[in-house]
Amino acid sequence: MKVVVTGHHGYIGSVLVPMFQEAGHEVLGLDNFLFEGCDFSEGPKTEEIRKDVRDVRASDFEGFDAVIHLAGISNDPLGDLNPGCTHDINSLGSVHVAEMAKRAGVKRFLQSSSCSLYGASMAGDDFINEDGEFNPVTPYGESKVYVEQHLTKMASDEFSPTYLRNSTAYGLSARLRGDLVVNNLVGYAYTTGKVLMKSDGTPWRPLVHIRDISKAFLAAMEADREIVHNEAFNVGSTEENYRIRDVAKIVEDVVTGSTVTLADQAGPDKRNYRVNCDKILRVLPASAPEWTVRRGAGELYEAFKAVDLKVDELESSRYMRIQHVKEQLAVGAINDSLRVLKG
Repeated sequence: MKVVVTGHHGYIGSVLVPMFQEAGHEVLGLDNFLFEGCDFSEGPKTEEIRKDVRDVRASDFEGFDAVIHLAGISNDPLGDLNPGCTHDINSLGSVHVAEMAKRAGVKRFLQSSSCSLYGASMAGDDFINEDGEFNPVTPYGESKVYVEQHLTKMASDEFSPTYLRNSTAYGLSARLRGDLVVNNLVGYAYTTGKVLMKSDGTPWRPLVHIRDISKAFLAAMEADREIVHNEAFNVGSTEENYRIRDVAKIVEDVVTGSTVTLADQAGPDKRNYRVNCDKILRVLPASAPEWTVRRGAGELYEAFKAVDLKVDELESSRYMRIQHVKEQLAVGAINDSLRVLKG
């Protein structure tokens, strides 16, 4: 298939693109390259367009079979920095991408959604399936609800959206993020000897490796249309729901000489949810996850040892997304609407 991957230059895209290429698909990347230079290693090569998702036109998608929409403001702290801009990019921008793809005759549209739309779960400690109530507590989570609701109305015989509600991602990527919980805990454990928890550790969170996210997208795109048309899937494994304090203990076990420590500002986190991922395994058996948090922590630990990562590098704009955006704003490389003014 001929596929456009928006956000191909990002954390997940850098892993997803080569996986799609290895499966025999032709990939065109589309990205504004906001995080250009934030590299842990050399990224994949593919034909690409440098463009903001808010500026795409139907002509960008003509002749393609599917769009994998990953692009957007990528996490809760960054989304909180400018909620209006988050809505502009993640909500309105994502719907605009879908509208242009539909106008161009693209048949399949895979939306990178998130389990963060469950937010402060009303289910308590019970597992939430895809019929669970939405209760987002951040602009990022709200944007994911908005897009799903609008794309559902766009679904037709000619346009087939699918919503992949990713659990919280972790794992090694050419565009490594140090601001994701597993990556962050391993990073601090290796560079400081402290598994630094920034919340009280009680919230539940589903976790999934980015290779398993990429695998789920590939399985959904290659599946028969009728089994994924206008369907939502929790992406991850039901067994991979953890309290953050339990993740910290795993990291302590994996990283030699490290000790779990509470940060000075550690407190409660409103985001709290456990998700059931049985549906995707049942409908798309090819998506079966291969990674666990323990294995992923080991992968990260070995990678950090190989480059002898330092704490100042971990905390720098190279790996902390919000830090990078603030620096780019300060030097005028982007404007208040997060539009890239260079390149």
